[in-house]
Amino acid sequence: MHVLYFHQHFSTRAGATGTRSYEMARALLERGHQVTMVCGSTGVGSSGLVGATHCGLREGEVDGIRVKELCLPYSNRDGFLKRSVTFLRYAFRSVGIAWRTDYDLLFATSTPLTAGIPGMAMRILKPRKPFVFEVRDLWPELPRAMGVITNPVILRALSLLEWLIYRAADGCVGLAPGIVAGIRRHCARITPVEMIPNGCDLDLFRPVPAPRTSPPGTLRAVFTGAHGLANGLDAVLAAAAELKRRGRGGITLDFIGEGKLKADLAARAAREGLDNCRFRDPMPKHDLARALQEVDVGLMILADVPAFYLGTSPNKFFDYLACGLPVVNNYPGWLADLIKANECGVVVPPRDPAAFAAALIHLADHPEERQRMGQNARRLAERQFARDIQARRWVAFLDKICTEKKR
Repeated sequence: MHVLYFHQHFSTRAGATGTRSYEMARALLERGHQVTMVCGSTGVGSSGLVGATHCGLREGEVDGIRVKELCLPYSNRDGFLKRSVTFLRYAFRSVGIAWRTDYDLLFATSTPLTAGIPGMAMRILKPRKPFVFEVRDLWPELPRAMGVITNPVILRALSLLEWLIYRAADGCVGLAPGIVAGIRRHCARITPVEMIPNGCDLDLFRPVPAPRTSPPGTLRAVFTGAHGLANGLDAVLAAAAELKRRGRGGITLDFIGEGKLKADLAARAAREGLDNCRFRDPMPKHDLARALQEVDVGLMILADVPAFYLGTSPNKFFDYLACGLPVVNNYPGWLADLIKANECGVVVPPRDPAAFAAALIHLADHPEERQRMGQNARRLAERQFARDIQARRWVAFLDKICTEKKR
């Protein structure tokens, strides 16, 4: 089976962003399939390709994956209009690639939602070729809930595009329970839907060989990933301020990543004298894996938006589990329920810096409990979220859709 795979933000492990598509493509190769990956250019990602471009396209093979990189630079620092134009240019150039490529199954993954346009177009132009769409975030539900997009015309257009893509797909993959529910609201029982969350790369992210030996009463906590509006990182600064107010030293909060609000967050920390906060540059996955071995706790932070509670599957959470890190989570939902059920961290209420600070202090003062939670985290990663487990389910779903389409 030749899978034509569309992911605008594709990255290998050399990049400083999620590598789900790279890992899934490798899983297809290991099972004897072929993969052509079509992506754009992003500052924190890396397609693995080097060299000159021709007609706005760079092509080559990366670890067995045939990669076509469209030279469409993107950054989450870009304004709404610039990002929208980049999304649409990628989508419509991808339609041309899909039309010219001989493939067996077309797979597209969001975000953005517009990544599904080539699959929707091929449903008309190549109706016998199966199309599977993967939904990482519900659009336009999340932007509407966050107030990022308020124009009713744009929201209606996105809702229509969402409905059309779901209806065009022969199958859909959702990364979280709320995403699956959202797809089914649009498709009823017409389209097969499978929940396959992000996974833990157990060979890359590992616990330290021996128990962490931070001095008593000290703690290093880390947040990794985007520093944007959705991430709600003001909550971490508020907890840092509460730690300072209580005179509690020895607890440091690291921020690793990039994003539109990073400069504002760093400026606020400096203005308020929060020397317990440290801002670090994004780093490739291999370096991040080593950095996570030097900390005690992973921070799973999002803005207090109910649509997030069941509708996200963040890479960082699964990286923390794989590294055997206890997780401090500040919003309810399916991840909070996992943490509680498996005793692999602490869940604090949203918008409660006192409770957040108290959780960090408790973990600093109880290293044996921290160690137990970390062991539980790694066991959960191995038992339920190992990338191999998720990849087997994902490849089986694609095989099923492809087989059923041929009948």
